[in-house]
Amino acid sequence: MNLSIEVQERSALRPNSRDGLGARANFIDAIKFLYRCAVADHLIPQGNNPTRELRRPAKQKSTRRPLTTAQLSEINEVAATTGIDPALTALIIRLHIETACRRGGSKALRPCDLDTKQLTVGLREKGNTVRDQPVSPSLMDALLAHERYRAPDHDRTAQLLRHRNGRPIPITYYDQIWKRIGRILPWVSTLGVTSHWLRYTTLTWVERNFGYAVAAAYAGHVQTSGRTGNTLTYVSATIEEVAAALVALTGEPYPLAAIGPQ
Repeated sequence: MNLSIEVQERSALRPNSRDGLGARANFIDAIKFLYRCAVADHLIPQGNNPTRELRRPAKQKSTRRPLTTAQLSEINEVAATTGIDPALTALIIRLHIETACRRGGSKALRPCDLDTKQLTVGLREKGNTVRDQPVSPSLMDALLAHERYRAPDHDRTAQLLRHRNGRPIPITYYDQIWKRIGRILPWVSTLGVTSHWLRYTTLTWVERNFGYAVAAAYAGHVQTSGRTGNTLTYVSATIEEVAAALVALTGEPYPLAAIGPQ
């Protein structure tokens, strides 16, 4: 317990930090897992596991909230007009706003995941989830142009998003984006805005305008064993309904969009 408190006290301070509670919780999860493995491998008896009574600190309410239209406009303006590669930054920001994907999903995107007939991108995200996410015609054109100019001769199963020299972007590129935007827009740094805030913003808008089931499908959330998950087994949204939300969000036509109740 004393060591977990020390980890909390020595954790890095960030604008959106919660007094080190996250670092402490992660440490407790890691040390409990370590001792569970030791018990499973018969290195120590269960009765000698010192982490049995160790509990994570109470989870704090997230400070994340939907961004306003004005804030999104500022972010898009800075992304598209500053830095050494504004075209790439603007494309990434737009991809996250339009699809509500996680950064792992956008980084894992491959040219073969672009379905130009159905206007969908195949997103592979955490939990080994895979889904076809509708995108607007103009975003699909932008993704195809990115591939054409930056990786014309690469394997279509390789990473799509790349620097001008053809090198695939690392996961740290996303952190660099927000650090740079935060230097120009101080409120971004103060709030600790990241790519996940864009996902939060889009999904909140979809839920308010199209309901929980469509928002859950838009997010790519998997069904759980709880009551809410059981209900979604019967009322889960179709890809056509997700596409209808996309049309309302982007103002662009889409071939799969549902006009009304089917």
